[in-house]
Amino acid sequence: MSLERIDRVAVLGAGNMGHGITEVTALAGYDVTMRDIKDEFVEDGYESIEWSLQKLEEKELIDESADEVLSRIETTTDLEAAVADADLVIEAAPEDLDLKHDIFTDLEEYTSGDTLLATNTSSLPISDIAEAVDSSERVLGLHFFNPPVKMDLVEVIYGEDTSDEAAEAGYEWVESIGKTPIYVRKDVRGFVVNTIVGPFGGEPAFMVSNGEATIREADATMVHERGYPMGPFELGDLTGIDVGYHVRKEGGDPIPPITEEKVDAGDLGQKTGTGFYDYEDGDGADYEPEDAGDFDWLRVEARMINRAAFLVGEDVATPEEVDTGVQLGLGFPEGICRRGDKIGLDSVLEKLETLFEETGEDRFEPHPYLKELVAEGKTGEDAGEGFYNYDDDSLGPYHDLNYDLENGVLQVELDRPSRMNALSEDLLSEIDDLFSSVDTDEVRVATIEGSGDRAFSAGADISGFTDANPTDLMDVSPGFETVNDFPRPVLAKIDGFCLGGGLELALACDLRIATDRSSFGAPEIGLGLIPGGGGTQRLTRILGETRAKELVFRGNHIDADRAADWGLINRSVEREDFDDTVAEFLDDLRSGPPIGLKVAKKVMNEGQDASLDAALAMESQGFGLLSSTDDVLEGTTAFAEDREPEFEGK
Repeated sequence: MSLERIDRVAVLGAGNMGHGITEVTALAGYDVTMRDIKDEFVEDGYESIEWSLQKLEEKELIDESADEVLSRIETTTDLEAAVADADLVIEAAPEDLDLKHDIFTDLEEYTSGDTLLATNTSSLPISDIAEAVDSSERVLGLHFFNPPVKMDLVEVIYGEDTSDEAAEAGYEWVESIGKTPIYVRKDVRGFVVNTIVGPFGGEPAFMVSNGEATIREADATMVHERGYPMGPFELGDLTGIDVGYHVRKEGGDPIPPITEEKVDAGDLGQKTGTGFYDYEDGDGADYEPEDAGDFDWLRVEARMINRAAFLVGEDVATPEEVDTGVQLGLGFPEGICRRGDKIGLDSVLEKLETLFEETGEDRFEPHPYLKELVAEGKTGEDAGEGFYNYDDDSLGPYHDLNYDLENGVLQVELDRPSRMNALSEDLLSEIDDLFSSVDTDEVRVATIEGSGDRAFSAGADISGFTDANPTDLMDVSPGFETVNDFPRPVLAKIDGFCLGGGLELALACDLRIATDRSSFGAPEIGLGLIPGGGGTQRLTRILGETRAKELVFRGNHIDADRAADWGLINRSVEREDFDDTVAEFLDDLRSGPPIGLKVAKKVMNEGQDASLDAALAMESQGFGLLSSTDDVLEGTTAFAEDREPEFEGK
């Protein structure tokens, strides 16, 4: 089985996950059949897809009409008809093993031997589901996250018999639909993401049950001090307290008393109006930063890091896969392996050993891999190695950005799609390090873009600055200035939101090209703030005082066409023309004289802050400096010979 052979997909189930998977499959250009057992289920699922696609079309988030996408979707209640010509079948039925066995027994009869059979289960072992078929080597897990249209992560899970060929085909297919896959190489309960998130909700619940903390202390600390998108109790109320209860019960894990009390009382969270917080007569999750108190956050994070050590040590997943999983699947501010390396794995181990000795509870027992890392002195960033190696002399390692240097083009990608590439302190530090450390002799031009399909960067990630002092935040991040001062042209490739800190990063670039669906703004004033990465000054220089003040004072967004009219960006182009337009700019910049472009950038940047006489003097000096270079000789010779010059930067 290979990706090239996947043309038609069948999705079995039209519920939230089934119709979501059907939609993203059709959006990626595949023909897909959605099947459920009753006409009304199929009709409801199809109507949900239709509504979602219309919203995407209205917001110009898709390149074709909703009707064109819908034309690729067929529906049926006939299982045999749904899967007869399918190259990939994704089962998204309720989490009932007997039901799934019935489905897969039929699939073996109705599909050819090389059809890829996948299950979207989130709680059942892949191997148990695969028992229903003789050809279990073609069965794998493709675990999407809810809602599939918005969530980028898909776990690609091996069952006990899953072949590498099947897993690789599934992985490549996930990439082809614009999602981010991670391998789960062993069929462990909870896979990667749910393995890590268990202690996030469970340990605070034990602490509250034992009178060691309050609900508001836990939520306030984990959100306002540790940067998580929501507190563990707030998350429990959102997903349903009974959901976590049943997962623990089925897995044989101890259940925190407060969780059992809520389930017994029928107080299951938002869906019942009351859970850990009151959503009917109260204000819901109303915790504030000052509620944090002395909550023991290390106890919670140590358990999650220990779970990560299990996944890595047992060869279930790599540290990179674990961290990608929790960032994309849970919205964590950084990877849990990365956070462990920052805290210090020796501190994590000490915390777990102390708790294990005090309580005798198995959940605190350190995994052997964690012990092994600490025994070998691999305790994290300060030691130069932990889950990751920090002693490599090459650039990086970077966790929040990707880069590639090829044919003179340094391509930089902001890699925080789960946060719409929001600029955290770590990401800005990595930008600063890359642009400060790269060998500029190898670079002719640099580009910066965002990962995912929603944003260049939607702003600064305030949660990423939880440990910073206010006085530290008054200093402009060196990341912006390093890009601004980089001795080669830098081009911002903007597709989607470019807001706040993201706009400031784009302003630090020399050139900006955007798709016509992009939007720009400085919304900080709505938070009682002002741009803090050079935005007030660069906007004024680029737009003039009147338009700059309109953007900053009003905090509104403007579209790409207006941004082009105002001179904020160089071009606003349709998405289908975006890559070609960028390529045209890069061809000119890459073939230009490196020294000449460096001097031009320096003179133009510094001349803005000088008097006209001083700026003209700088220009004359630059002209004189360049006149003696080999590039000028090559340029004039090529002009005389009516050929393209070949500049070497000499």
